[in-house]
Order: sequence, then C-alpha cells, then structure tokens
Amino acid sequence: MNDEQLHELLLQGLETERGGMRIYEVAIRCAVNDDLREEFEKYHEQTTHHVELMEGVVRAFGLELEAESPGRSAVRKIGEALVGAMELVLEAGPPEAAQLVAAECVTLGETKDHLNWELIGELLTRVHGEEGKALREAHGEVEEEEDEHLYHSTGWGRELWLESLGVPAVLPPPEERKDVKTEIGAARAKQQRDQMT
Repeated sequence: MNDEQLHELLLQGLETERGGMRIYEVAIRCAVNDDLREEFEKYHEQTTHHVELMEGVVRAFGLELEAESPGRSAVRKIGEALVGAMELVLEAGPPEAAQLVAAECVTLGETKDHLNWELIGELLTRVHGEEGKALREAHGEVEEEEDEHLYHSTGWGRELWLESLGVPAVLPPPEERKDVKTEIGAARAKQQRDQMT
C-alpha cells in the first residue's frame, strides 16, 4: 500500500469533516423548512463528532493534525467556496433560494465525505496494529451516518427543487421518510416518491 497516499486520504478526510462543520453551521441558518433545519442540526452534531474521530485516526498514524498537502488545501478551498455560496444567497436572495442552495452545498460536501469513508472502508483489512484498530473503530461509528447524510441530503435537494418549480414535492423527502442508509434503499425510496405525491 502507498502510505503517502493513505496519509493524504486521512488528512483530506479530516479537512472534509472540519469543512462540513462550517457548511452545516451556515446551512442551518439557511433552512426555512423546520424538518430540514432539524436534519441539518443533527448532521452538524454528528459531523462535530466525526472531526474528533478523524483527529484520533490522524494521531494514531503519527501525523500532525495541521499537516498540509496540496490535496488538503484543495479540500479546504472547496469547503470555503460552498460556505461562501450559501452566505451569498443568504444575504442577497429570498430565503427559499438560500435553503435550496444550502441543500445543494450540503450534498456536494457530503459526496466527498462519503467517498473518503468508502475508501477508508476498503482499507480496513489492509491496515493492522493500532492504526488499523483506529480506522475500524472510526469507520464503524461513522459509515452509516455518512450514508444517511448523503442520501437524505440528495433527496432534500431534489424535492426542494421540484417545489420551487411548482411541481408536487415530497417533503420531507422519501429518503428521510424511509430512513434510508444504503444506495439501494435510496433508489427504492426515489422510485416510490410518485406514490407519495
């Protein structure tokens, strides 16, 4: 295994979680729908814990928490851009527009976060010792929550867009109503949305 790339993944994972905290802080301010605000608050709390877990993993690998790399810097810039996009619309647009942009920004951030944890999951049988133990423990706590974050946020974005277009929307989205935590579950929930409108 390429240890340098493994360290890069861990540092990007930590930066993604830190950026996710800031994204959720602004997304909460953008939320008009009470159910969405509650969802964002829950995810912010979970993401705060994910930061702590990733810090533990990074330490277990003997890495500096603030170690820089080009990839980590890029992840930070993307997170800052997502926060900036929400703040721009929050200041200039109607509340519903800010809410829609927030749902999209959360989905974009969660896509990277989900990928990080999926990759970490691929390494669980390849990394041993204290490092492997730290990875397995963190992954065991986080993986299902990350699935929920991505699939539910995607559903919120889709349904808020439909609502804004004047098309019947399902709010909260089917993914949340069915509490999906898998890609297959998300696909099934989406297929059933027509029956819910």
